[in-house]
Amino acid sequence: MMRSIFLVLVFTLSLLSCNTAPVKRQQQVEVARQMGEFEKIDALWLIWPATDHKKGESVKEVSMRIIDELRSDLKIVISCADEEALVEAKAVLGKKYTNLDNLSFQLIPSVELWARDMGPVFVETEDGKHAIADFNFNSWGYSDTLDLSSKIEEKFDERVAELLDLPIVSSTMISEGGNRELNGKGTLLVTEVVEMGRNPEMTKVQMEKEYERLLGVKKVIWLKNGLQEDQHTFLGPLTTVDSTKAYTVVTTNGHVDEFARFVNDSTVLLASIDTTELEDPIARENHLRMEENFAILSKSNDQDGNPLNIVRLPLPQTILTTMSPGDYVYDYIKTLEYRDGSHFPDGDTITVVAPASYLNFIITNKVVLGQKYWREGMPDKIKMQDNEAKRILEEVFPNRKVVMLDALAVNLGGGGLHCISMHQPVLNTN
Repeated sequence: MMRSIFLVLVFTLSLLSCNTAPVKRQQQVEVARQMGEFEKIDALWLIWPATDHKKGESVKEVSMRIIDELRSDLKIVISCADEEALVEAKAVLGKKYTNLDNLSFQLIPSVELWARDMGPVFVETEDGKHAIADFNFNSWGYSDTLDLSSKIEEKFDERVAELLDLPIVSSTMISEGGNRELNGKGTLLVTEVVEMGRNPEMTKVQMEKEYERLLGVKKVIWLKNGLQEDQHTFLGPLTTVDSTKAYTVVTTNGHVDEFARFVNDSTVLLASIDTTELEDPIARENHLRMEENFAILSKSNDQDGNPLNIVRLPLPQTILTTMSPGDYVYDYIKTLEYRDGSHFPDGDTITVVAPASYLNFIITNKVVLGQKYWREGMPDKIKMQDNEAKRILEEVFPNRKVVMLDALAVNLGGGGLHCISMHQPVLNTN
């Protein structure tokens, strides 16, 4: 999750030099709600990528594809971690486009590109204005809130609040945006193992009070577990269908945006597993987890007591690849202490499993950007799964164009398209 000690120190010194909040941001506000992502938005935030997770898999190319598809639909704000990144982003995009209409650039210190998790969570206030909900951050459970990288990422949304002159509603509770799905009317989906793991000293009741205070939530639905390939890397490698040991890639331990998403205020898209794949132990475990979550959702109601409409979207088959010394993720996960007692084979090529999902999509006003996985030489079944995923997304988003992007380069860092973006509503600050 970290770039370099030097970069961390530079960022930290600059951040700690600004330790007072503007008066407006200290004001008390009452939060009415957080909008659903399927509602109208004004802008999408992205962080300019600092590195690739695996050599030859370009994260910048994925980011450029997102910009290609969306720049005519809405504003795109590109956050750059330092002056060097800012100069590069402007140069690359200036060369690609004859004009930079709908693109803007901001200089905000960051370590990683996961804007969904530590980026600005825009909420509506009771007086019809907007604020930013600010949860605490501990590097997805790989560190603690006092870690220098965690401090840098945690302050990202505060910097946005300063730029936009918005008040902040803060909490010491740890929670990432990728583990919160809202319907815009007060119902929240979270993964229990993630939120409880981040906040072992808190009860569900205490956390629900914080969701209410920061997001205007009226009803919380606690889903049990996320996908196995999203398991914390330090828990140890997974066993594949041919008994190979495969490492997860600095993943979150089960973010909800990998398997359950609101597509409107009453419909949840939920992952399912093709029953022909149950010989694969990863798929089999995911099947058990998703059916348990289906049972929970089937018995749940929304904030008004109405049942939810549940649509199932099959996951792709397990996507495996390799990493070697020198790959960004490899060089990080070799430093972890594995709780299952296993030892990382430092110096050897390893098998890794991508957190591959069709549910980690971006919703904008006119377009939905989904993920696809088939590449030349892969089984035709994956191409069929990609096509089926697109068909279902087109059914649940009938008024939007669905575009499927190859996002594997992003997936190999532990997330997806949704994870590297953050939506911004039309702001009312008057």
